[in-house]
Amino acid sequence: MSVDRQISALLKQIATQDVVVVTNEFSHAGRAATLAHVVEQYGFEYAETRREGHNSRTLAVYLYRDPAPEARAREAATIAAHPQAGMGGTVPGLQPGTLKPTPEAAEAVALTKARIGFDVMTQMAGARKMGFAWFCVAGLVVTLLICQLYVGALAGGAALAGLLLGGVKISEVRRQRLAQRLQEAGFTPVRDESGRQRFLRPGQQLPGHANPFAA
Repeated sequence: MSVDRQISALLKQIATQDVVVVTNEFSHAGRAATLAHVVEQYGFEYAETRREGHNSRTLAVYLYRDPAPEARAREAATIAAHPQAGMGGTVPGLQPGTLKPTPEAAEAVALTKARIGFDVMTQMAGARKMGFAWFCVAGLVVTLLICQLYVGALAGGAALAGLLLGGVKISEVRRQRLAQRLQEAGFTPVRDESGRQRFLRPGQQLPGHANPFAA
């Protein structure tokens, strides 16, 4: 899909919906973060990112319309400055004709990418995901025992468990580094209603039903 068509599709969501969803089927966090930054210039605020679809391969970034006067003023200024966005004109935060952020937008996009990465890692570290992984380890061991491959069951189970624990440790280290970066940038750690940790901009609240970003 061309850049103009992607931006046009985003602008259609922006014009008609209070919740915009930026998706990327190949889990390119950088590209999703860049498009999310564009949406924010039209008065929206990042909410969360989830892995969805077949085998959780699709990144889905959710952004909510911010009713604050500052957000509405940002939207008006963006529309005035980029009236031909999606129709061959300039797009806020993007280099002309590309999905690459401008130098001025690079830091904001990098922080959005960090929020995306943190949300995805938190989701994947959930109890259901870990439970399924350990179920796979147990399944391998039981299968090998049924086949009377006792040494293989011991070695295979230990190897798979070691890989699983190693992956969990690496993921947790990366998640903590992202959390530290976000806190250093001024984001505030909070817990949502499900107990999952999230990061919000100063003054932002978790999305609600009536007025998601009201103070």
